Amino acid sequence: MQKQAYQPIDCLHFIDGKFVPSLDEKTFDNINPATEEKLGIVAEGGAPEIDLAVKAAKRALNGPWKKMTANERVAVLRKVGDLILERKDELSTLESLDTGKPTWLSGSIDVPRSAYNFHFFSDYIRTITNESTLMDDVALNYAIRRPVGVIGLINPWNLPLLLLTWKLAPALAAGNTIVMKPAELTPMTATILAEICRDAGIPDGVVNLVHGFGPHSAGAALTEHPDVNAISFTGETTTGKVIMTTAAKTLKRLSYELGGKNPNVIFSDSNLDEVIETTIKSSFINQGEVCLCGSRIYVERPAYEAFLEKFVAKTKELVIGDPFDPKTKVGALISEEHYERVTGYIKLALEEGGTIVQGGKRPGGLDKGFYLEPTIITGLDRKCRVVNEEIFGPVVTVMPFDTEEEVLDQVNDTHYGLSASVWTNDLRRAHRVAGQIEAGIVWVNTWFLRDLRTPFGGMKQSGIGREGGLHSFEFYSELTNICIKL
Repeated sequence: MQKQAYQPIDCLHFIDGKFVPSLDEKTFDNINPATEEKLGIVAEGGAPEIDLAVKAAKRALNGPWKKMTANERVAVLRKVGDLILERKDELSTLESLDTGKPTWLSGSIDVPRSAYNFHFFSDYIRTITNESTLMDDVALNYAIRRPVGVIGLINPWNLPLLLLTWKLAPALAAGNTIVMKPAELTPMTATILAEICRDAGIPDGVVNLVHGFGPHSAGAALTEHPDVNAISFTGETTTGKVIMTTAAKTLKRLSYELGGKNPNVIFSDSNLDEVIETTIKSSFINQGEVCLCGSRIYVERPAYEAFLEKFVAKTKELVIGDPFDPKTKVGALISEEHYERVTGYIKLALEEGGTIVQGGKRPGGLDKGFYLEPTIITGLDRKCRVVNEEIFGPVVTVMPFDTEEEVLDQVNDTHYGLSASVWTNDLRRAHRVAGQIEAGIVWVNTWFLRDLRTPFGGMKQSGIGREGGLHSFEFYSELTNICIKL
């Protein structure tokens, strides 16, 4: 392993402006997925710590945070973004230590976009206008926007800092107070983010952080707590169903971004070199541990063989290994448990009649760490589990198709509906096909290109609601209509 500029940290809870251990002093180990070595210890919270954090957040709702003007809140949130950038190298190092992802990825995408989330939503506060309606000459109606209250943010392990700031920034911009529960596998950057919020001038109790596990522990306690008004969750679909059942008892607001099994549809008139360059990213970036990755690749038959040959060749060039080596393109999977899950799907693909044309095994010379070669599978049909179930690793299937109707039928034959990509130089076909794909976002001749003003979220079992711009504020604020008789 290369030498890191910053060292791992032990992680405490952050409650009411202070870093504190668990009441019973219980901890768990934080493991580096690239080396399998212990990074440090993490305070293990549960219902008692969640209750303390929620009480602090509830008190803070009516404290100095509420009295801040919009301009004062803008300044504080922009400061959070500024401090994230000031600590970019440290955050990038900790993110890569926690996740196993290459530092070029955490340093060039995760951390800068995390800062931008705060800069964007701090500026967005100034643009929001409230609707007003004149009822003939009888009455004037106008709406005022207020915070929802205490918001629980439950975050995944694949993009820990980026996705946490994506939720935290608009929730704070709308005036709410927060209890964050990061994934237990990736606690370090969330801990630093809490410190940054404090240093930026966010009052005590407004942002709270409780580490711990999900079911029957901190996560469950947060979703069950009667004084939590809303939950924003990004993660696996099955967990989302459990949260929904629990949250129903107190009629909490829910915002979900869940799993995906995203199609990448490639027509033969597209530029294959351009397609391959982006498809390598959409298949294997972040070890394939991105909910938006295109894991079902459909190629129009005239281009199928040429695409597959180029795709396999480019995949072989990807350097796998030490996240701190600048040459590395693919790091380690998040944990041993997840490694076993992903490799289990590769074994299943063979049982289902598939052919592994690239990868499928541990890279040579990497005996420690949860490394897996980027894997390309052919020969499976639409009913196979490997084609239908979310794997969340560097594993894709490639299948040929003959007609638009055929590929649309296969693309939409899923209970997921998060994202899709379409590649074609035919403008009419691009509009026609994109408009028929059942997904929350469809990219045409690109992937992962995001404007934070636009709606983001999933259909079917890939999510509930939308985030981004005004859509985030609709979730994180309450509207009151005031009717004045003239």
